[in-house]
Amino acid sequence: MTAARIRRLSLTNFRSYRAASLATGRNLVVLTGANGAGKTNLIEAISFLVPGRGLRRATLDEAAFSEGDGSWAVSAEVEGALGLATLGTGIEAPAEDQSATSRQCRIDREPVGSAAAFADHLRAIWLVPAMDGLFSGPASERRRFLDRLVVAVDAEHRSRVSALERALRSRNRLLENPNPDAHWLDAIEHETAELAVAVAALRVETVRRLQGALAASKDASSPFPFAEIALQGSIESMLQDRAASEVEDRYRTILRENRARDAAAGRTLEGAHLTDLAVVHGPKGIAAGDASTGEQKALLIRLVLAHSDLLSEMTGYAPVLLLDEIVAHLDPVRRVALYDALDRLGAQVWMTGADPLPFAEIAGRADVFEVTPGKVARRNQKS
Repeated sequence: MTAARIRRLSLTNFRSYRAASLATGRNLVVLTGANGAGKTNLIEAISFLVPGRGLRRATLDEAAFSEGDGSWAVSAEVEGALGLATLGTGIEAPAEDQSATSRQCRIDREPVGSAAAFADHLRAIWLVPAMDGLFSGPASERRRFLDRLVVAVDAEHRSRVSALERALRSRNRLLENPNPDAHWLDAIEHETAELAVAVAALRVETVRRLQGALAASKDASSPFPFAEIALQGSIESMLQDRAASEVEDRYRTILRENRARDAAAGRTLEGAHLTDLAVVHGPKGIAAGDASTGEQKALLIRLVLAHSDLLSEMTGYAPVLLLDEIVAHLDPVRRVALYDALDRLGAQVWMTGADPLPFAEIAGRADVFEVTPGKVARRNQKS
């Protein structure tokens, strides 16, 4: 399987870096350094080269270097499905009469409409410590995790989710009026239903494919247990045995009939914006949220590995994996199993860690960099 690879990453006025650049030639890239040195900032920069707000879900101005002028830029030389290309994104310094500026995206220095265009060259998925409580946290976090999985399959999914959120906000504002305009409500509910079904349909298809990938690679002896996943949502349930057009009509009826209830609640109480991703620890047959902390981490890793396999199968190119502090809490058995699994994937994997010792067994086949505040330097020589 062919893998997309970042050959060079360059940052200007991004987070803790006034300027930084590093070149890679191997599938495994390791970033080590003290906590707070800027390791996560480097992989966050990569995450801005796919649709969305990056792995920290930061606003554009939050990514700017604190001592800069408010502008920042990230670029990467990527070897992907369409050959070698340079992807770049960032913002310009805000003008005196405005507090922010829009994000710019370029491929080979030519402007493109959005980061969705980068998907032809690079797809990336990530696992960060903030996701460790995913299974025991609120449904909104699992829904956001699910949508990131979907975006890696269809880069336009993010824009549909955002459009759905805007449509729901518009409907809620209309319902605040004691006598809302029925024609406007009909129009916004028509749009809301169309977007909700489009979002839900792609979630259903992605989960179906991912569940198939998980089942196909089921191994009871693996330290990364197989998972069983399913969607919990009214629209997703209806899509199981009804045509999308029929589900749209049904959801429009639900919205119309529930106007009074939703107005009293101040929000729309049914729809794809409330979907949850149910995850079961396969070997134990228990909800993932009831598993131990270590088991939940292992389940997350299993999901990410299966998703990478799925993307490779669907696109012909393995995505780039960004794994932040991935080995910090893994026991030696799981750590070795992870490295073996990553080797089998054949993907380019960027890993961070404060302690270089857990990476010693792969140092000979990885590009290893030491990160200090504002700087990044190679620790081993390229072969």
